Amino acid sequence: MNKPILGITMGDPSGCGPEIIIKALLKKDIYEKCRPLVIGDARIIEKAARAAVKNNDVEIHSVKTVAEGLFNFGVIDVYDLKNADPEKLKIGRVDAMSGEAAFASVKKAIELALAGGIDATITTPLNKEALNAAGHHYSGHTEIYADFTGTNDYSMMLADGELRVVHVSTHVSLRDACNRVKKDRVLKVIELADRACKTLGIVSPKIAVAGLNPHAGENGMFGREEIEEIGPAVEAAKAKGLKAEGPMPPDTIFSKARGGMYDIVVAMYHDQGHIPLKVLGFQYDKAADKWQAVNGVNITLGLPIIRSSVDHGTAFGHAWQGSANESSLVNAIDYGVRLAVNKNKV
Repeated sequence: MNKPILGITMGDPSGCGPEIIIKALLKKDIYEKCRPLVIGDARIIEKAARAAVKNNDVEIHSVKTVAEGLFNFGVIDVYDLKNADPEKLKIGRVDAMSGEAAFASVKKAIELALAGGIDATITTPLNKEALNAAGHHYSGHTEIYADFTGTNDYSMMLADGELRVVHVSTHVSLRDACNRVKKDRVLKVIELADRACKTLGIVSPKIAVAGLNPHAGENGMFGREEIEEIGPAVEAAKAKGLKAEGPMPPDTIFSKARGGMYDIVVAMYHDQGHIPLKVLGFQYDKAADKWQAVNGVNITLGLPIIRSSVDHGTAFGHAWQGSANESSLVNAIDYGVRLAVNKNKV
């Protein structure tokens, strides 16, 4: 009973979320380290188990409260919101009903975590177009969490194994991302990176800070952001006792971190951080026409609650075909457990 309770959102039911949840929770070792609770519609999870995963042995247990959860291997507990009619489900398509169901599961997970009913939240993919069709105008999970927790200073962290990347900006245009590289924001993200690593049990994190421009600006030849904004932020972090280094050329910084020279990298914008993580974690096999690995975890830093997520989308083109890869969700659960266990130690 001391194992943390993890609330796992259903995601967009028209996508791969229900399938990867079932596949992940068919692994016995998940139950050995946590108490998983799916948040969504029990009828959808039931249908996915039988139709997509083709498993008639797992039991779907509908609950109205966290306390009703059995948390036994072979039983999938679902905090049942009863808000997605399986007969009206449009598999593999953008649909307002699915967008509403996905939003409701995230909102309930946040509410349960804020109330202390669950120890961490784990999110599966939602579709931004479906979310907006349902009347919820957010660009993604991160912004929903920030809104409902009243959080202003937050950042996205991606992780694959021991390679971790945190971002100064994410879902904005590249032009806007360049404008957001300011000393105060870079310093805040360095501080978030330091705290995240300590929560993961890294006592004295080594933080590498990327430059914005090629060759980190080459002493002003290719831009002055490194001289005027990023460098001063790194010096301010050092003055606070943080082990930060940079700004470093973005084309070599990730290889150094992957080799163990640093515990985390501060990237200046979305693709600068996402591309190296996904090249490492996503492995497509052309001959088999399938993804052999879809690894990587997305964690939102700065929130008063824990949010760990898969690092991929709804996979509408492969939804409910039994071919979805659950490895990213398994990794997200692992990170959620680590964060929940260590959250009171920092």
